[in-house]
Order: sequence, then structure tokens, then C-alpha cells
Amino acid sequence: MTAQLLDGEPVAARIKMELADRALALNAAGRTPGLGTILVGNDVSSARYVAMKVEECAEIGVRSFDEHLPEDATQSDIEAVIDRFNADPNVHSILVQLPLPEGVNEQEVLMRVRPEKDVDGLHPTNLGRLVMGSPGPLPCTPAGIVELLAYYHVPVEGRHVVIIGRGITIGRPLALLLALRRANCNAAVSVVHTGVADIAPIVRSADVIVAAAGRAGIVSADMVKPGAAVVGAGTTFVGRKLLSDVADEVSEVAAWVTPRLGGVGPMTRAMLLRNAVLAAEKAQ
Repeated sequence: MTAQLLDGEPVAARIKMELADRALALNAAGRTPGLGTILVGNDVSSARYVAMKVEECAEIGVRSFDEHLPEDATQSDIEAVIDRFNADPNVHSILVQLPLPEGVNEQEVLMRVRPEKDVDGLHPTNLGRLVMGSPGPLPCTPAGIVELLAYYHVPVEGRHVVIIGRGITIGRPLALLLALRRANCNAAVSVVHTGVADIAPIVRSADVIVAAAGRAGIVSADMVKPGAAVVGAGTTFVGRKLLSDVADEVSEVAAWVTPRLGGVGPMTRAMLLRNAVLAAEKAQ
């Protein structure tokens, strides 16, 4: 069996075309969507990520407000920028790029962002909406994974999904989202992590596997039920090479699998843009 690739690039491109139309309608109404980005320090990966966001914003008609603070910026310095963005009616959503320098309380910084301007969908208020199944900005990577599976007609409703990893950005919110009674979700969800002694038998029972552990090759071919769908949402750098949580040989067993590059990443960025446009649409 050779797995069908769950390529995120064409899906993200389709979503961005729709968002460009929505942004154009907002512009015509005199409200240009605005995303405020905050980058602290000179981490190369973080800077590249923010630059990609700014470029993609320009592509669909979202204006970027960029703030780059030095490595020695204090908690007060960062919060002052957030307060300014919170008060600016032209900034409809805010992205604080992580990680922040040592000594800065990331949780307090993220909670400083007004919930309606939370482009990552990870503010406690928005996570609470997710728990209740109420409308609100969804966490970007989980929402992107759901969209990716739906686009390629991967059966999810009523199926067993196993998520490897319980992090706040992917594992936990994805488990909540997939368990909701909504289109392309409504699944039986299991979450495994480093506290589980032997994850292999649990993973092998899954119809859909999402690996978000950040451990290269944690999902091997012998852990995958033939015909399952496998999503690699975690990555690790080994030297200068970026490796997926999903081993290459999994493609010989699974029916669907994400590529090492271009799977979940483009979907995460597309969902962030969707949240940015949605925030502008909801702004008073």
C-alpha cells in the first residue's frame, strides 16, 4: 500500500483565496483587517515564521503592524506593546511569537491579549468557548488538521482518533475539537503521552493518528493499523535537518499520511489568517 499524501499546500491556497475575498469586502466597507505581530529577540526560526506571516497577510489583504523588541526586553516592555495593540482599533488581532526570553512569564503575556484579538485561539476565554462548543477563534494547528482531513475525505466521525502529545497548542485543544458533535469531528478520542508506559497498542487501534510529541519517528510502521490516516504535527531538528514525528516507512502501511514538509504547517498559517480576518469581521 502506498499512502495518499495529505498535502497542505493546495488546501491552504484554497482557504487563502476565500480569505482574500472576505478581506476585499472588509476593505470596501472601510475596515482593513490588521494583525499586530510581536517578535522578541533574534531567534532565526521565530523571525522566519513572523516574516512568513507578514508575507501571507499581504497576499490576502491583511495589514501587518510589526513590533520587533530586543532580546533584553522586559515583561513590562512586551506588555506595553500588547496594551497598545489592544487599544488600537486598526489592530484586530495580535500574534505574540514564542518562545519569549528567559525570565518572561509567557502565560501572563498571552493572557494580556484581549480574547477578541487572540489570533492563536489559546486565550483561556477562547479555550473555554472550545470546551463548551461555542463560537470563537479556534487554535490554529488543531483547526488546520481538521480542515486537512476533511479536504482529503478522511473518515473521522465515529472513528477512533489517537493523539500523541498533550501540549496546549495541539494535543489538548485538538482532542476537545475532535470530540465535539460537529462536521468532520464527532470522534472517539484518546490522548497518549510520555506518562503512558506503552503507547504502541493504543496507537495501533487508531483509525486516525495525530503525532504531536516533537520526537522524531515516534510513530513507526509497526504501530500503524493498515489503512489508517497518519498526521505528523510535531517536528524536531536533528542537526540542520527537520524530521517528522512520523517515520518514512509509515507510508507503506497507512492509507493517508502527511509529507515531512508542507503538511500541517501551511494549514496552521492559513488558520491564523482565518482568525485574523474573522476578528476584523467581528470588530465594532
